Amino acid sequence: MYVGTLSFDLLLGDVHSLKEKRSLVRPIVAELQRKYGVSAAETGHQDLHRRAEIGVALVSGETGHLSDVLDRCERLVAGRPEVELLSVRRRLHSDED
Repeated sequence: MYVGTLSFDLLLGDVHSLKEKRSLVRPIVAELQRKYGVSAAETGHQDLHRRAEIGVALVSGETGHLSDVLDRCERLVAGRPEVELLSVRRRLHSDED
């Protein structure tokens, strides 16, 4: 069993309130969950209106499948024009760790 995680650090564009921030972040989280079957949530910077952190996790029996899905998730977030991807942290864990 393998577990992969991604942590996206995002800078949001022309956002002036936490309400506007949520209206940008929620659709990204929902699309990740719907398209790729991953667990996803806003995990940090909740009190800042121009920054967001989104965490993604996936469990798989094969590292190839895990890497493929995480790569697709990263491309999806990086391709969103309303956010700037500042950094991505990827971790892979096995049940032997």
